[in-house]
Amino acid sequence: MIISATVTKANFKHRSGRSGQHFGGQAKARLRGGQSAHLYGAPFACMKGPEKFYSTEIDSMSVEKTRPRTELLMPAGSLSKLKTAILYGADAVYAGTPDLSLRTRSSFTLEELIEGVRFVHSRGKRIYLTLNLFTHNRDIEKLPKFIETVRRVKPDGLIISDPGVFHYVAEHAPELELHVSTQANACSWLTVQSWQKQGASLCVLGREVSFQELTEIREKCPDIKLEAFVHGAMCMTYSGRCLLSNFLAERGANQGNCAQSCRWSYKVLARRKDGSEIEITPDNKDEFDFYLEEEFRPGELMKIEEDERGSYIMNAKDLCLMPKLDDYLAIGMDSLKVEGRNKSEYYAAITARSYRHAIDAWYEDPAAWSPEPYMRELYTLQSRGYSLGFHDGRLTNLAHNYDRTETVGGWLFAGMIREWQGEDLILTLRNPLRAGDVVEFLPPGRFQVIRLRLYQFIDAHSGDVLEKVSPGQGRAIRIPARLFDREDPGSLKTMLPAQSVARTEANLSDARQSLLQRNQISLDQERGLRGPGETLPTLKGRAHTGKAPVLGLDACCGLGCNGCLMFWNDAKYASARATLKSQKIGEKLVSPATA
Repeated sequence: MIISATVTKANFKHRSGRSGQHFGGQAKARLRGGQSAHLYGAPFACMKGPEKFYSTEIDSMSVEKTRPRTELLMPAGSLSKLKTAILYGADAVYAGTPDLSLRTRSSFTLEELIEGVRFVHSRGKRIYLTLNLFTHNRDIEKLPKFIETVRRVKPDGLIISDPGVFHYVAEHAPELELHVSTQANACSWLTVQSWQKQGASLCVLGREVSFQELTEIREKCPDIKLEAFVHGAMCMTYSGRCLLSNFLAERGANQGNCAQSCRWSYKVLARRKDGSEIEITPDNKDEFDFYLEEEFRPGELMKIEEDERGSYIMNAKDLCLMPKLDDYLAIGMDSLKVEGRNKSEYYAAITARSYRHAIDAWYEDPAAWSPEPYMRELYTLQSRGYSLGFHDGRLTNLAHNYDRTETVGGWLFAGMIREWQGEDLILTLRNPLRAGDVVEFLPPGRFQVIRLRLYQFIDAHSGDVLEKVSPGQGRAIRIPARLFDREDPGSLKTMLPAQSVARTEANLSDARQSLLQRNQISLDQERGLRGPGETLPTLKGRAHTGKAPVLGLDACCGLGCNGCLMFWNDAKYASARATLKSQKIGEKLVSPATA
């Protein structure tokens, strides 16, 4: 039998660890280019539907004409990710096939693409296909067949980089809406106007465009849709036009086969121009040339050059413009784009629900809007840290990682609801679970979670009762609806449909907890919220060491999932308490006040 404590409402509390420190000057470089309401409380305040319009003013400009609500555009690397993104609030998705896009890792078949388009359109949403490679002669002969495929799939538009491909499609398929990819490097209003004259209905701006530049482009180009990246990997090779991959690994990034050279491990070398070695000081630093050396390519030196705007190399942090989202909404951006086609369904769910609720909350009350509830949610993702990218024009040392490239986040993808069988939900596992783990279920359409602490697991196939489970070969567990003792089973099925995701807290080491904290500090410093010497406060005056709860009357783990008093005193949980004690997983602690 599965034994569980009760489900309670969730408060997205920030859980911080040990003090971090500023680390911008390291010699070794690894570089690359609100509080929720109860489920039965008032729904999250938002305005629904693309039919809503607005007009607003900001200090730098006035949006003279009303514009449709800003579109949230999510990546779809597979049919499952497509459905997850739509389920969690995306207005549109973009997808592609391996042959004529930059999506060699796309798992879509033609049949799946057709199914995905039907799924999207049935929900009143939009889907765009990518045709954003830069063609060689051998690619051109594939275009007629691709056009036939597109007419069969019936997307809402094509995303194109190559001017030749753009004109070919405009001539042979004039009924298709054409979007200009970020790969085309549109960074000025003159370029945008040029694409508009050629028939583009939307232009995806380069990642290097600052917000000040974006504002001017919006003013001078009022009659074409504009799209900007707000979240995901930063390809610091001029909007992804990468040459490093081809140079280092003979894999063409702009042919859809990027080796992700920007994520390799590098160190900085300094060599005097006459070949001699000397200690580097502020007085003699101009006498040196600086190079990058990749970990597995010793002796292959790549020179680092810098001008008055900074260096243009690589960046290990991910773009996150949530703290500046209100800027982009206020000037009337038509579409905000999230990168991450190769990320998991959990990534699709978290980014979609975070930006969805953030956008809706801004439209409801711009003056009261704050990014903080949504940032806390984004920190549950595994990332290399977040940066504001080129929002302010020039990258600072805070936008780079100098000592590591690994990802870290506070939570892990526990699994995804495959289906409901009667009164049981079937959860396909994505990470191991152990007795006593807290699982958070994320209801689509609500900025709340449902928490459940599980002490045993039923294998969905064999029916075996287990104390720990691991993913693999479609491994799934069965969770009876009766365990959600505050929820009506019928309502629960509606609240948590198939494709809903669940997560579990990451068991972070001290080092990784510190790394997560440093990532948060760095972004706060970039935002101007924190000085170079400031750190995050510890949790209740002590370091948080991972997911193992500190049990007892006065030592709550902070999750608020089962209520320690209820679990350790209610007779209905006697069996669970006995199981934990016999297995030495945990036992009730006596507080000093009651000793």
